[in-house]
Amino acid sequence: MHTILGAGGSTANELTKELLKNKETIRLVSRRPVETQGQNISWKKADLLSYPETLEAAKGSAVIYICNGVGYTNEDWKKQWPVIMQNVINAGKETGARIIFLDNVYMYGRATGPMTESTPYNPCSVKGGVRAQIATQFMEEVKAGNIRGSIARAPGFYGTDSLQSSFDVTVLNKYSKHQRAMWLGDPEYTRNFGYMPDIGKALYLLGQHPETDNEVWHTPTAPPLKGIEFIEMAASIYGVPAKYTRIYRWMLRTMGLFDKAAASQVEMYYIWEQHFDFVSAKFEKAFDIRPTSFEAGIRQLSQSLYKAQIR
Repeated sequence: MHTILGAGGSTANELTKELLKNKETIRLVSRRPVETQGQNISWKKADLLSYPETLEAAKGSAVIYICNGVGYTNEDWKKQWPVIMQNVINAGKETGARIIFLDNVYMYGRATGPMTESTPYNPCSVKGGVRAQIATQFMEEVKAGNIRGSIARAPGFYGTDSLQSSFDVTVLNKYSKHQRAMWLGDPEYTRNFGYMPDIGKALYLLGQHPETDNEVWHTPTAPPLKGIEFIEMAASIYGVPAKYTRIYRWMLRTMGLFDKAAASQVEMYYIWEQHFDFVSAKFEKAFDIRPTSFEAGIRQLSQSLYKAQIR
C-alpha cells in the first residue's frame, strides 16, 4: 500500500499517475473527497492535525508520501507543520511504514553558488525557518533509527495542473492566452524549476528503493537558464512575441493586499533577487536518469495543460 498524504495536490497527482502506471495499490488521503477510478486506488478522509486520523490513514501502508501543504500564512506554517510532521513520524513508528517527505528549498535561504544536498540550512524567512525545523525533526528520527525514510527535495516547479506554480501562472498560462507574460525579479538572473512529471517519478523511485533511506535527495532538475531565456523560449514555442512585465517586490506587496497567494510570496521574493542553481547530480547518478529539458517540458505543456488557445 502506497499512501499519499495531501491527495488532490499537483505533486500528489503526478505521483498517483506513476504508481498507477506501475500497478501499485494506492490510498489517497485528504480532508476533501478525491475522485478515484480503478480497483487499486481508494480515498480516505483524514485531518493530519489529528493524530488518531493520521494513524488510521497510515495503517497497512508500506510507504507514506508527505505531499500535503498547509495554509498560506506564516502563522499557519508555524502552528500546523510541526504538528503534522510529528503526527506522521509517530504514525511511521507505530506502523513501520517508510516515509518519503517531499520538501522544498526554503531552508537554504540566500544560498550562494550551487545548491546540493550538503548545502547548510540558513533560512532568511519565517517559512524557511519552519522548513528547517521540520526537515531537521524528520531526519533526526531517521538517523536515530526510529523511523525509515528519506527527504525528496524539489525547487520551485512547473507543469502543475492547478496553477500552483509561478512560472505556470506568469508565463505559460499567459502566453497560451496570447497575453503579456510577467517575471518576478531581474530576468538576467539564472534559475531552474523542477518539471512536475520528473518530481512524481522521483518520489516513485525513492518509494521503490529502501536503500535510499537516511538521506536527502534533490529531485531531477535541468540546469538553470536566465529568466529572459525562459521567456524567449516559451514565446517561441507558443508562437507569440516575447513581451513581459517585470514584477518588483513593491508590486507583489500591493497585489498581496487583494490576493493571499501573492501576499504569501512577498517574504520569498529574495529567491528572485539572485542566481538560483539547484543541482540534482546525486539523484541522476544513482538512478541513471536525466531531467526533462525545459524546451521539452514547455513544449509538452503547450500541447496539454497550457494548450495554446486559438484566437
